[in-house]
Amino acid sequence: MYARYKRRAEYVCNHLRSHQGLPACQYIRAPRVDAAVAQAFLTALAPAEIDALSCARRAQQQTYKAIRSNAEQQLERRRYEAALAERQFNRVDPDNRLVAAELERRWEAALKEARAAEETLARLKSPQAIAQITFGNKALNDKVVHLSGRLPEIWTDSSTTDAKRKALLRCLIDKVILDRGEHDLVKVRIVWRGGAVTEIEVKVRVNSVENLTQGVEMRERVLELARTKLHDDEIAAILTGEGHRSPKCPDGVLPITVQRIRFQAGLKGLTEQRTRWRHSPDLLSAQELAGVLNIPVNWLYVQIRQGRLLIDRHPSGAHLFSNTSRVIEAVRKLRNHELDHLDLRITEPHEEGHSHG
Repeated sequence: MYARYKRRAEYVCNHLRSHQGLPACQYIRAPRVDAAVAQAFLTALAPAEIDALSCARRAQQQTYKAIRSNAEQQLERRRYEAALAERQFNRVDPDNRLVAAELERRWEAALKEARAAEETLARLKSPQAIAQITFGNKALNDKVVHLSGRLPEIWTDSSTTDAKRKALLRCLIDKVILDRGEHDLVKVRIVWRGGAVTEIEVKVRVNSVENLTQGVEMRERVLELARTKLHDDEIAAILTGEGHRSPKCPDGVLPITVQRIRFQAGLKGLTEQRTRWRHSPDLLSAQELAGVLNIPVNWLYVQIRQGRLLIDRHPSGAHLFSNTSRVIEAVRKLRNHELDHLDLRITEPHEEGHSHG
């Protein structure tokens, strides 16, 4: 797939169109994919991951040394066998044609195997193979560890150009494989330098509820909640917290989506519709907290579903956060991988994890 920037940034698979005149098979908008890959990259450079990377690199180097030693021993054996076959051929009586032909065949086979062993060892000694193995040398690892704590800040800095971001990605990522799929999820396979693989799913915009992976379940849930006389915005927030989303809003469910599903089912809504939760000023909704931190609101819901962010629900179904600098800073640390878990189910946030200073 190649990147196209004509109208909007997107990835396009144009092989069938170019070679067979058929329609292009895949179009994937770039921003959400790029953001997911960047987040995986920043996560990989968290200190805990750096330690794991160092261990993996050491194991890889040991494996490489063992393979190279075996290849050297194999070449030595093949050369000995070729030399032995040559001596046997040179000692045979030329008049004994059948024996001479058989010994010559064996000699040629031994030479062929020796050449194959030489090529195998040459590949292992090639600059590309050596560079791949020595990528994790101590000096480079020390630089990466020093950089990792500041990398999220550097990445989001306005002075960091896209070219520099791409250069950073290429330090660890070999390639990214995309599969559009049938519904609202793009499967992203990140192949890291060294061979490790990370698979993630990215939510993208689609045209209708029917095209959502959980479209049927969401429709049924909307109708179930609508019959309890909840407002459309309340239903939307509850569904967002449960992991649902609108077709054109990957980060959550919009009240207008709830309204359309309700209208299609012939259910009337409440006369008074609201566009936001009613709560005291000392509390923040997930959307409001995301705005304060300038992060996607969906990230908060993902952390809640995965158990990294623990918080009690309001009786209405909303997740409400204390509007204090302590809570806001704790969530910011969780976002920057300075904390492993954050418990907000009590008055003061309970933080678990490590701090980078």
